Amino acid sequence: MTEAVTGPSVGRFDIDRDQMGRDLVSLVLTVVELLRQLMERQAIRRVDQGDLSDDQVERIGETLMCLEERMTELCEQHGLRLEDLNLDLGPLGSLLPRD
Repeated sequence: MTEAVTGPSVGRFDIDRDQMGRDLVSLVLTVVELLRQLMERQAIRRVDQGDLSDDQVERIGETLMCLEERMTELCEQHGLRLEDLNLDLGPLGSLLPRD
């Protein structure tokens, strides 16, 4: 038989809304950075395979550079560095490859 816990702290915990907001921004930027890196790797594979025209290669390069610049700006706005977005997955290693 378990005892019921009563009192004002039951089922409640303190939430630091500022920290929660920063953590959410960090998580969203981490996902965006992961997708950016995946798109970059896919573009490099396609360039290496010769699947793209010179114009397509130029547009992809410009787009990826703009996205990287925007990611850097967003990180700066929220007091983060791109390195801060790399999650430690324990025995699996880090989420993002270390350049």
